[in-house]
Amino acid sequence: MKKWIGLSILTAVFLVTACSNQNKKEASKEQQQTTKIILGSVDSDAEIWRFIAKSDLTKKAGLTIEVKEINGGPQLNNATVEEQVDVNAFQSLGYLRSFNQDSEQELVPIATTYMEPMGIYSEKYQSIEEIKEGALVAIADNPANAARGLRLMETAGLIKLAKDFDNGTGTPSDIIENPKHLEIKMIDDTTGPRVLQDVDLALISNTIAFEGGLNVLKDALFKEEIDGNTQQSINVLVTKKERQQDQTLKKLADLYHSDEVKDYIKNNFGGTKVDVQEDIQKLWETNK
Repeated sequence: MKKWIGLSILTAVFLVTACSNQNKKEASKEQQQTTKIILGSVDSDAEIWRFIAKSDLTKKAGLTIEVKEINGGPQLNNATVEEQVDVNAFQSLGYLRSFNQDSEQELVPIATTYMEPMGIYSEKYQSIEEIKEGALVAIADNPANAARGLRLMETAGLIKLAKDFDNGTGTPSDIIENPKHLEIKMIDDTTGPRVLQDVDLALISNTIAFEGGLNVLKDALFKEEIDGNTQQSINVLVTKKERQQDQTLKKLADLYHSDEVKDYIKNNFGGTKVDVQEDIQKLWETNK
């Protein structure tokens, strides 16, 4: 009887040890299959990607995401060019195109993420119809957002632009009709909420507006809608051209568009980041 008991104990010990070793092997195998991605971002975008990095969805996808926060659009894109980061998440198609043209680089978008509507804000007017002749209008002093702001002004009926106006690089010189004789003032776009008291109108991108305490859905006199004229304003994930078909990087889009992340964005950003899932290849080729 004692022999049988001893044998049973040995068998149990063996099985426990075997299971333990198997679990270690599986854990080790899982660690080996995990791929690390360094993602460059900034401000609210970085906040969202830090949430994604900690989620169970990322673990299930076999990814480890390190969010590297870098201030400044050109700096973020240069970090991608120099392979300090694998992919970046902060910019619109229009901004990317302007960067490529100015720097003679060839970064590419691999997926769409969202669009934050740009808005026309004022502390002096309650509606577009109230705007008086000679009003001072502040728009961003960078190519992508300046063009975006001008197109929004046209959509609001304030100005008319040339037929060949470029939605990514157009400038105030493309204004062909200005019936209210609005005065355009170029500003550092990050100062938009702060200059509202000094101008009649300010066109402010949503990230900057939101961080300045403004909600485009509630506070803007007029805002962008997703259509053919605002495709350049869709935000994208960006990497080097040689990694355009990298399936590991493309997993990031699935994570971003998951219900869990959508709920997080809705709860933390007041609905101002509108989810966009479009064919990026078609979108990029159309807007070149």
